[in-house]
Amino acid sequence: MKAPKFSYIRADSLDHALELLDKHGEDARILAGGQSLMPTLNMRLSQPEVLVDINRLNDLKGISLDGDTVVIGALTRHIDVMNSDIVAEHLPLIAEAMPHVAHVAIRNRGTIGGSIALSDPAAEMPACALALGATLIVQSSSGKREIPAEEFFHGLYETARAENELLVEIRYPSQKKDNVSVFMELARRHGDYAIAGVCAYGKVSGNMVEDMRLVYFASEDRPIIGENAVAALNGKAWCDETKDAVTSALENDLDPMANLHGSATMKMHLQKVLTGRVMDTAVTRAGGAS
Repeated sequence: MKAPKFSYIRADSLDHALELLDKHGEDARILAGGQSLMPTLNMRLSQPEVLVDINRLNDLKGISLDGDTVVIGALTRHIDVMNSDIVAEHLPLIAEAMPHVAHVAIRNRGTIGGSIALSDPAAEMPACALALGATLIVQSSSGKREIPAEEFFHGLYETARAENELLVEIRYPSQKKDNVSVFMELARRHGDYAIAGVCAYGKVSGNMVEDMRLVYFASEDRPIIGENAVAALNGKAWCDETKDAVTSALENDLDPMANLHGSATMKMHLQKVLTGRVMDTAVTRAGGAS
């Protein structure tokens, strides 16, 4: 299929891009990596009047360390995040997740900000942002505002970002020395959309889980913190009894959506399996016996 007719404008500055968003509102779409936008245009699932190309806004690119915070520009390509020494050292959860983000060609063009702003429920980067307690910085012509990841993802492709706002950077707290992180997902083929996925981040001492966050994706309409599962996990030694309690509690956290990738029952089963695997790995990485 072919895309519908639209006007194309290449923004020559951030201010220019924000002016265009003010002017066109919901009729405008941002073109960054385009790896999600272009297919939806060609299938006519998206029919904007204007595409605002921000690819030349170099101020929105880059990875830096600001004290104990890693700052990643929204226009930074996945491949640059994947190859970053800063990310590898300070954000090992993202480093572990990056090879699962689609395929090489898509990682070469897709951007981390585009993935988070789109809020695809099967995407890895929104889940990682939630697990790490990231802060999303959005900007409009009237200024910037900070949105905690816990408040950013509202539903299927819905976020707290307003129509005239642009996601400009993501700020991640560096992983604490005593913490561990684990990323796992299941897909039919490596690089395909995830069917189930879990991000784990927190403190484990030996076999004792003290402060763990479990974030689930690819089964709900957005990434979800497994609050009941976490309550059954923290303060406990990881063992078969704890695993049973955690996976049982997970049924009160998740309400999987059935789709072409599987039934709700199957997705719940897979999330439970991944929870056990993720925690076995976390305990092993912390020096305990899984």
